[in-house]
Amino acid sequence: MKDDNMSNYKSIAFQGAHGAYSDMACRSVFPELKTIPCESFDDAFNAVNDGRADLAMIPVDNTIAGRVADVHHLMPEGDLFIIGEHFQPVNHMLLGVAGAKIEDIKYVHSHVHAIPQCREFLKGISAKSYVHVDTAGAAKEIADKNDKSHAAIASSLAAEIYNIEVLERSIEDQDHNMTRFLILSPEPYYPPIDAQNVITSLLFEVRNIPAALYKALGGFATNGLSLTKLESYVDENFQAARFYCDIEGHPESQAFNRALEELGFFAKDVKLLGSYIAHPARKSYEADYGEL
Repeated sequence: MKDDNMSNYKSIAFQGAHGAYSDMACRSVFPELKTIPCESFDDAFNAVNDGRADLAMIPVDNTIAGRVADVHHLMPEGDLFIIGEHFQPVNHMLLGVAGAKIEDIKYVHSHVHAIPQCREFLKGISAKSYVHVDTAGAAKEIADKNDKSHAAIASSLAAEIYNIEVLERSIEDQDHNMTRFLILSPEPYYPPIDAQNVITSLLFEVRNIPAALYKALGGFATNGLSLTKLESYVDENFQAARFYCDIEGHPESQAFNRALEELGFFAKDVKLLGSYIAHPARKSYEADYGEL
């Protein structure tokens, strides 16, 4: 994602500590920006709204762990717009202090999702696992502990930042571990109307009429627009009233406007979250493994 507007950005917020996979994703897309760690996703949203950061990057889906639950609940009230997406491969490293060897490791520290993603490797070394808030925080703790019997599962970036060693690379059980991130801005940015591979994200609630969802989505089908994602969210009464969807199409195109007009008959509170160019890895990943 590169544009003349990018030169105005100086910083980008993420959830986690320096060296987290979100930090790595930010640096991959925006190597020139200062990365700002935040304790929670809510804090990352607030950092942009308060002007402490120009952008935020948040994970929304992982091929192994699934949907990142908190994020889509923040989007409707977050007042931020999606201006891009990034697909980040997740390669877990076993990190230890200087001089440590794999046979020294008795305890492994990491995030609740990272530990089961390396189950087979951990069986092989018979180490006890400890769950942390994030992978980078676990790496920092073992660096501070400086005990050869303690290791962390984290990124290679965390090893660099906390000056610890990579004892074993790519210890994840599955080789297609991928996380999709969204890039958020306080202002919308639409690709040119003639741009290719445009994704538009929106939220809506269906009206209380029979077959409302079926009818609401019909306009996209009749106007030749494909949905790449459709997710439902329950309200306080445990009813699937709100839907999030990603659509292949430009929001200013004639076909999209016709589809939105039809959507309005059967849905309410339609909110356009943003429009952006699909990441190049999207098509290749879907061809190999299916939709993320």
